[in-house]
Amino acid sequence: MKIEGSVALVTGANRGLGKAYTEELLARGAAKVYAAARDTASITDPRVVPLQLDITDPASVAAAAAQAGDVQLLVNNAGIATGAGVLDGEDALRREMETNYLGPVRVSAAFAPILGANGGGAIVNMLSALSWLSLPNTAGYSAAKAAAWAATNALRLALKEQGTLVTAVHVGYVDTDMAAHVDGPKVPPRDVVTQVLDAVEAAQPEVLADETSRRVKAGLSGDLRNLYPALSA
Repeated sequence: MKIEGSVALVTGANRGLGKAYTEELLARGAAKVYAAARDTASITDPRVVPLQLDITDPASVAAAAAQAGDVQLLVNNAGIATGAGVLDGEDALRREMETNYLGPVRVSAAFAPILGANGGGAIVNMLSALSWLSLPNTAGYSAAKAAAWAATNALRLALKEQGTLVTAVHVGYVDTDMAAHVDGPKVPPRDVVTQVLDAVEAAQPEVLADETSRRVKAGLSGDLRNLYPALSA
C-alpha cells in the first residue's frame, strides 16, 4: 500500500514512538491520521484526529472501530513495561498480557473487517527483540511480546485472503520515556518509524529495526548459551 493519501490509525499516539509514527505519516502525505490514546487531552497536534481508545477495554475498542471506519493502516503501538519478573506474582504479568498481547489482538480483530472493506491495507504490530529473549526484569514483557509475535504470524495468515499486509517490528531499546532508565544504545524513534513505513510500502512482513534485534534473531538458531551467557558461568 501507499502511505500518501491513506488513512491511518496509531495506538499510543500521544508520545514516544506513537507520536513519531503520526508525524512521519503526515510527512509522507497521509490523508488522515487518527491519534489514539486513553486520554485524548494528551493529543495536541492539530493535524491529527484524536481518538479515545483503551486497548484493554473491549467497549472502547468497539467504539473506536465504529468511529474510524475509513482506516487503511493500523499501527498497534500502545504498550506497557512493568518490570515484572517471572516470580513477582500474577497481577503484573496479567497487566503485561492484557496490554501487550490481548490488546493488539483485540484491536486487530475489530479493525480487520474495516481494512478488508477498504481494500486490504496493512497492520503494523510493534514487537521487540524481547519477543525472543527474556531478562530477569522483563519476564512479563517478554512473555507478552512472544505471545504477540505468535499472534502476528497467525494474523498474517488469517488476513492473507482479504489482502491485508501484517508487518511485525522487532527492535531493541528505542530512545523514548519507556527506555529512559536504560544505560546503553538506543535507536531514535524516527529511525524505527522510517524503516517500518518503508517496509509497509514494500509489502515486507518483518522489520528488524536495529543491530540488537538482528543479532538476537540470528542467535535463535545457535547454542542457547550464546544468548544467555550466564548459563555458562
